[in-house]
Amino acid sequence: MEVFDTSGDGALQPDEFVTIDRFRNQLDALTREEKRLALEAAEEAKKEKAEAEILEAKMTLLNDGPPTAQDKAVSLLPYLFPLMDGLAYGRFLLQNADAANPIVDVIAILYTIYRSIPFSGFVAFFALNILSSVTGINRLVRYNMQQAIFIDIALFFPGLIGGVIGAIGGSNIPTGVSEIGTDAIFVTLLAVLGYCTVSSILGITPDKLPLISQAVTDRMPTIDSFDDELRYIPRQMREEEEEKDKEKDKKDGPK
Repeated sequence: MEVFDTSGDGALQPDEFVTIDRFRNQLDALTREEKRLALEAAEEAKKEKAEAEILEAKMTLLNDGPPTAQDKAVSLLPYLFPLMDGLAYGRFLLQNADAANPIVDVIAILYTIYRSIPFSGFVAFFALNILSSVTGINRLVRYNMQQAIFIDIALFFPGLIGGVIGAIGGSNIPTGVSEIGTDAIFVTLLAVLGYCTVSSILGITPDKLPLISQAVTDRMPTIDSFDDELRYIPRQMREEEEEKDKEKDKKDGPK
């Protein structure tokens, strides 16, 4: 009735009555509109359901859930890699350590086993790099694998800097200075690994290391890293696609 109530007084006046054909046409129009709205609502619900299913599939594919006790324990193992490679910086401290210290004995055994494996450093590097890309592994474990690699790479720079300084100076760095420097590097390494260990045991991602943690975080896949067909899209490719979409929107926008 509201459609025909042109005066807006809530009642049909004599001049507002219409023919049956017009009335029927109006009812048909209203019916079509209701069907259209119902169809749009059904399509929207179907679309939301499909998006929810895709999101659930992505979350299943990407193990970003809270780590289990086993995950926490396994997440500590990658840090043996930089520890073994960093023992060279602790040679002065370890030489002066108590020979009966069980920790030193364990480290010595692990180091012997590590060095007995041909190309152990390369094997560890590639193993951690490959395993860290397996999204079914818990995120904490994958994160620590990547971070262990970055820490190990960081250990390369002190030796490089020392070699450059020695080459520029034309002589070797004094033993006393070298000992203090290597001790400081080893203590820093132990502090870093200690932080990562405690944080991982608590189930907290150790992402507070300057420079290193941010680089690791940038490499970690997220739900947005997968398309609707659950294919992994590297970060650089995603950024390039987003940039192309922005450029396209600018071109297609109002001139």
